[in-house]
Amino acid sequence: MAREFKLKDNEHEALLIARRVYFSAAIVILLILMIVSRVFYLTVIQHDHFTTLAKSNRVKITAVPPIRGLIYSRDGVVLAENKPSFSLQVIPEQINDIDAVIEELRQLIVIEDEDIKRFKQAIKKQRRFENVPLRFNLNEEEVAIFSVNRHRFPGIEVIAGLNRFYPYRDELVHAIGYVARLDEDDFQRLDQSNYRGTTHVGKLGIEKAYESVLHGEVGYQQVEVNAQGRLIRVLERSAPKPGENLHLTIDVKLQKTAIDALAGRKGAIVAMDPNNGDVLAFVSTPGYDPNKFVNGIDNKSYQSLLASKDKPLINRVTQGKYPPGSTIKPFMGLIGMENGIRTFENESWCPGWYSLKGHEHRYRDWKKQGHGYTDLHKAITQSCDVYFYILAYELGIDRIHAGMSRFGFGQPSAIDISGESKGLLPSRDWKRQALGQPWYPGETLIMGIGQGYALSTPIQLAKATATLANKGKVVTPRLVASTSNVMTEEKQTIPAKPEKQIKINNETYWDDIIGSMRDVVHGPGGTAWRSGLNAPYEFAGKTGTAQVIGIAQDEEYNKDEIAEEFQDHALFIAFAPVENPTIAIAIIVENGGGGSKTAAPIARKMLDQYMLRPEMVSKG
Repeated sequence: MAREFKLKDNEHEALLIARRVYFSAAIVILLILMIVSRVFYLTVIQHDHFTTLAKSNRVKITAVPPIRGLIYSRDGVVLAENKPSFSLQVIPEQINDIDAVIEELRQLIVIEDEDIKRFKQAIKKQRRFENVPLRFNLNEEEVAIFSVNRHRFPGIEVIAGLNRFYPYRDELVHAIGYVARLDEDDFQRLDQSNYRGTTHVGKLGIEKAYESVLHGEVGYQQVEVNAQGRLIRVLERSAPKPGENLHLTIDVKLQKTAIDALAGRKGAIVAMDPNNGDVLAFVSTPGYDPNKFVNGIDNKSYQSLLASKDKPLINRVTQGKYPPGSTIKPFMGLIGMENGIRTFENESWCPGWYSLKGHEHRYRDWKKQGHGYTDLHKAITQSCDVYFYILAYELGIDRIHAGMSRFGFGQPSAIDISGESKGLLPSRDWKRQALGQPWYPGETLIMGIGQGYALSTPIQLAKATATLANKGKVVTPRLVASTSNVMTEEKQTIPAKPEKQIKINNETYWDDIIGSMRDVVHGPGGTAWRSGLNAPYEFAGKTGTAQVIGIAQDEEYNKDEIAEEFQDHALFIAFAPVENPTIAIAIIVENGGGGSKTAAPIARKMLDQYMLRPEMVSKG
């Protein structure tokens, strides 16, 4: 009998389908349970965490940089201000191809290669969600062009801000300095929390020395932004504290008088009030325009400044080191009397040269035929070199060094800006340590007329001159007199540093030296008598000429045969009035020749400008 054959097993197929349905349902239920549990975890257990994350997507905390304090002169003239400006800024994380976008932007507004280079360096130092400036100081036309095309450039904005500006440009740059973009060194030394959002910091001069006063304190604001990161509204704000204004001791009129009198020549001039150390004029020429440094000077311009033979970047007032020349002679005379080596009346014979015993070398006087018998008064008024060769030899280098140190030579003046040189006041120990050589008697001789190794800065000369004018009272030069609150305009005086007094054996020595300096400009035969002609006030002074190159024993100095950069420096120190002085001046004109012909007339112009003001005349 044949076996029964089934074409279809309905029961088996139904069972198989049922199993598959149940398995699929189980999988679906399991997945649903997983989703529900995950939703429960996210919405309930992790609610606080994800609420905070979601809120941070629309709420940001941003820094609000403070407004930098202004800088004024003693008479209220603005020397450093904040001008409104527009900058083109980029948020890197919102742009896929920055290079392509920049090239597209260059079709609309000017963007130099230096701008791009600076921008790419800045990107490396900041977080990608922070604004990075691409171009500064856009003009109104450029702002308008970009605004019309704003929709084409997501992640790029024109930001309004304030830009530091120096209206007196090169005339005051060495005193005020400038601000510039923050760099890595700045971030390492500054409190980053207080500089969040700040782009500039003081780099030189007053701007650097008083950075903590000028900068202020950063503020913060909580803002709501849209998906594109654009500000919608400010939710909460903690206002920044603006920096305080500075009021300098600089007298702008006197400063300009000094610059005009220099007439473009290289040099330095310092004028200060001997009563409190206020620096009235602070001139170093040539200078440079600090405004070019604020947002980054281009490499070509910077290299030009570096390569210039006139060295405009050097602050000659505090960093220029010059032989003091004959300006040292009043101090030498006082040291000689103080040490009992000479009296005011003792005379020396000046035939026009001096030689050490047993030596043929002649140390020459500027006056070839000599001055004849010369006492200290004549030696100062007529600047007799031979008198001071002999005096220096009798004193010896040890007593000269000790005496000159009391007037601040060879040490910083402690003026309230950084970068000051201490000059050089040579001694036996210095030469042994620096050069590995003993001190020779001939070096003592030329030290007596401010030559040889001796080097002084103009600010040192001014401080020493003020000390002489004060009859030994030592004041510290300063550039900042007071600060003021931006909001209340309330002034806070910065006290002067404590004074010191140089004690001497006989107080009449001061009168002897000052009287001799008075006759330099007012007496017959004085080396600067022309500068004192018809002066309606009395002032005291001392000329100086400092050699740049040596002249052989059998040769004479001929200015016409010497290149300008090797010609003598011209110096002059002065103070006025002789009784109760209110101004002391030190002047150095590089390669200017004789101090009486070049430097002394500059002093007269400055003294006239200052002393003949109505308020000064009334005091007299």
